[in-house]
Amino acid sequence: MALANTRLDFVRTNALDQAVLKALDGALPNDLATRPVRLAILGSSTLAHLMPGIRVAGLRRNIHVTLYENDYGQYLQELTDPHSALHEFRPTMVLLALDAVDVTGGLQAGMDQADADAALEAVQNRIRECWRLARAAFHCPVIHQATLAVHPDLLGQNEHRLPGSRRAFVERLNWSLRAMADAEGVDLLALDTRAAHDGLAAWHDPSLWHRAKQEVSPAASPMYGELVGRLIAARLGRSYKCLVMDLDHTLWGGVVGDDGLEGLVLGQGSALGEAFTAFQEYARELSRRGIILAVCSKNDEANALEPFEKHPEMVLKRADIACFVANWNDKASNIRGIAEQLNIGLDSLVFVDDNPFERALVRQELPMIGVPEVGDDPANYAGIIADAGYFEGLAITDEDRARSGQYQGNLQREASRASVTDLPAYLRSLEMALVWRGFDAIGLQRTVQLINKTNQFNLTTRRYTEEDVRAVMGDERSFGLQLRLLDRFGDNGVISIVIGKMNDADDMVIDTWLMSCRVLGRQVEPTTLNLVAAAAQRLGAKRLVGEYFPTKKNGMVRDHYERLGFTKEQEDASGGSRNLLDLGGFIPAETFIDVKEG
Repeated sequence: MALANTRLDFVRTNALDQAVLKALDGALPNDLATRPVRLAILGSSTLAHLMPGIRVAGLRRNIHVTLYENDYGQYLQELTDPHSALHEFRPTMVLLALDAVDVTGGLQAGMDQADADAALEAVQNRIRECWRLARAAFHCPVIHQATLAVHPDLLGQNEHRLPGSRRAFVERLNWSLRAMADAEGVDLLALDTRAAHDGLAAWHDPSLWHRAKQEVSPAASPMYGELVGRLIAARLGRSYKCLVMDLDHTLWGGVVGDDGLEGLVLGQGSALGEAFTAFQEYARELSRRGIILAVCSKNDEANALEPFEKHPEMVLKRADIACFVANWNDKASNIRGIAEQLNIGLDSLVFVDDNPFERALVRQELPMIGVPEVGDDPANYAGIIADAGYFEGLAITDEDRARSGQYQGNLQREASRASVTDLPAYLRSLEMALVWRGFDAIGLQRTVQLINKTNQFNLTTRRYTEEDVRAVMGDERSFGLQLRLLDRFGDNGVISIVIGKMNDADDMVIDTWLMSCRVLGRQVEPTTLNLVAAAAQRLGAKRLVGEYFPTKKNGMVRDHYERLGFTKEQEDASGGSRNLLDLGGFIPAETFIDVKEG
């Protein structure tokens, strides 16, 4: 994994992949076994040389990826044949990778606009059919690869004016793919955007296409695997969540403790000052899309806070920072404290510091943290972080946009709690309201997001795709609840998901129960049980069945059902358990939380 976290060329990537396959020999370590992915790559060109890069990108994220490649050019045939090797493989994700020659087949330069439009519609329909077949067969997420525009120009800079141009056709197709993917919940592998960034020659070698039908050249395969790995991680909720920033020479030029406010290099008036401002603007925009911001600085706290409060050129304000740590302790220890305060895993943090000593220390002490090699030029900081793909996302929800404020509110709640000794009085003072709704299309993305990224307070850690959630919505013998918690400090967002399914004995089995750890200790659990019991009784259930499947991270909920009054019926050697609650004698718990539907 340490090797995977460095930039490797094609030869070294293949060597690492072979070493890992030999070392594992079919057996997965526990930390990888909890996140296996079976990815089927379906395409019309040679794809085998792309496999090592994808496996190494998974290793980089502690995800084990098993891969399948269709027989050459047989992607549609294998999708339609229920007895094909593809169906035996049973993928948990599908990547459709169609090459430029395949999608432009039959196109001619002499075509008029109507014929070119008809050809585009035909390709779009074929792609939609592939998506439909994959989802119907495997009920899994689908990724579609944008097509590389490998054909040479025929008209020149105004190529778009030639309806039958293959190059212009591919560009039209790629733009239409974005709207199609958005409409149908398909994730896009934006190979066209990356090729525009790197240059087409970095991605495609015409001689290799003619010799081996490799549209993506071997030299580009490590980055191809990295791009795929980012999408897999984002789908599994494994993208990074928090940007931890140093201050001196990282957010501004100079040392605030020595130079004072007036001596800082920041803002208009110098190229260096504008570069620091641009990096702050980038960090603020990350915050607005849901990334948590934190500060870790060796400084006196009062000095460190002063620019946020008084410097007129500061873009970031104190309210943008969810966790602010400034002292003289070593940064590795402080970063551990930041993760603990924010109640997120260390593997969710990215640390940015201009000092190579501090970067090396954190890499050594906390190898699970992302530490980009940003160098000492702030003009490059934003580009380096963006290029590393730490914060890859698939969609943005209202909760994502409000996340920074939610963490600020949580810190205020903890400060308020620390100031009182009467816990019931504190809970009453929060003026909490739990707002529940059944699963619906409006909250679908957030529901799937929570199910796939919550690991600690998660009784079964079952993962659901959008199709799976829609199936629950359409099942008369199941229910799905999404719960939002509000209090006097603000809106915590959707903090819990519960899915219940009736079994053949007419017991209501709690298939999924997960909750955000930041609302622990506020009586949310018994209040949620009240709602679950009521939903089960409406469907005619006489008993609730609560299952617990132990994982590396969810030990905190091992006794969850017993604490809520369930009787443990059985327990296996791994610590997993089946727990029962008779609804006939169930009495709803009294809590300080007001419950409402909304």
